[in-house]
Amino acid sequence: MRFSGPAIALSLALAVASSMGSTQKPDDQINPRSIALMQAGVAAQRAGNLPGASDLIETALAVDPRNRAAYLALARVAQAQALPGKAIRLYREALTLEPNDINALSGQGEAMVQKGAVERAKVNLTRIRTICKTAACAPATTLAAAIAKGPPPAVLTAQASPVVPPKGKETTAVKP
Repeated sequence: MRFSGPAIALSLALAVASSMGSTQKPDDQINPRSIALMQAGVAAQRAGNLPGASDLIETALAVDPRNRAAYLALARVAQAQALPGKAIRLYREALTLEPNDINALSGQGEAMVQKGAVERAKVNLTRIRTICKTAACAPATTLAAAIAKGPPPAVLTAQASPVVPPKGKETTAVKP
């Protein structure tokens, strides 16, 4: 009876330790089905099937939400569909998984320029240059070119014109 207390404590500790090791996967092991679905989505995007590509890559993320490459691929599809807000959000998800991903920072900066947020894109460019120590950093060069080009003309005219309510939709107060 003297050893029953420590024996119970030791067996409980071993049971907890063994159950933790068998249920968790290391972060660097992405589900192979997720990778295959993402690659099929990228192929669909190259073929010009943007809705199909989006569906396949979203399925890849449902299979394994830690697939950072799938977030980047889906963000590129969103940019090709002229959905910069969605692309910015998807790049943010990728940056949540790896905060120093220069490809995600560059893509997010390009989407910001596409949306008209050039100053925020410049912050990303500064961060990329801080992370990327080489002078010939391709993501920094790409983002700098996008910033120099500026937002699309449609975004500039939308930002400059005031919002006008449609005619014939006047509201009148109802008197009690």
